[in-house]
Amino acid sequence: MNDAPRLEPITPANVAMACRIKVAPEQEEFVAPVAVSLAEAYASFPTAWPRLVYVGDEPVAFVMGGFDPDAEIEFFRCGIWRLNVSARHQRAGLGRFAVEAVLGEARQRGSKRATVMWKSGSTGPEGFYRRMGFEPTGQEFAGQVVGAIALD
Repeated sequence: MNDAPRLEPITPANVAMACRIKVAPEQEEFVAPVAVSLAEAYASFPTAWPRLVYVGDEPVAFVMGGFDPDAEIEFFRCGIWRLNVSARHQRAGLGRFAVEAVLGEARQRGSKRATVMWKSGSTGPEGFYRRMGFEPTGQEFAGQVVGAIALD
């Protein structure tokens, strides 16, 4: 993986490749499959921001941000809705790249805070998000911890 990662929108040409991104088996209970996320993105078209992370010609991760400054629930106004890094490409900085891309988009949109939700568990994403700077807010939603980060 000598090529630098890059972000690309989901298109008819790459949607099938996006749906083939699979996390490690022990992580499957913590994140929806990409196909489900894309269906949610379609249903939330005005606010969802789905993207693929490529290395060279290969899509290696999927990330979806959500941007709805008018959302009734504060933690749905700006944040990371999904992150799936291909099992064979984990621990290469691609998740960090994807999260930083969403946070960069949030800053460009004028957001001062971003959120993410995670389900607790030993093979879940909490440690990753905490290392990225997200801190639990003390809130929970649908059995998931709500984490937040300031966008200074």
